[in-house]
Amino acid sequence: QVQLVESGGGLVQPGGSLRLSCAASGITLNNYAVGWFRQAPGKEREGGLCVSDGDGNTYYADSVKGRFTISRDNAKTTVYLQMNGLNPEDTAVYYCAAVWGVVVTTTPRGYDYWGQGTQVTVSS
Repeated sequence: QVQLVESGGGLVQPGGSLRLSCAASGITLNNYAVGWFRQAPGKEREGGLCVSDGDGNTYYADSVKGRFTISRDNAKTTVYLQMNGLNPEDTAVYYCAAVWGVVVTTTPRGYDYWGQGTQVTVSS
């Protein structure tokens, strides 16, 4: 059974940083593309913010490029999202999601497995 569990969310001031973790079980992480998505209150879930796969391919949305970094530790079956320069517009529930194979899409419906999400709130 595939399970993804996010952690690391919380309250941070504008300009601050957070690192989110996505612990995966039931899969061989190196065989999957894993992405980070978010959903702000009253809005639809956004397309992938950052996505990476076992071949080393990565994708960053323009809204986070230069501020967010995705990394993975295949031995620990964990994917990380380092978020720097946070602003109030980054406030959302952040989800990790996985699909078998390499990065071919960043749309949420292209991912088969989802975590429960972790809340990130950026506020002074």
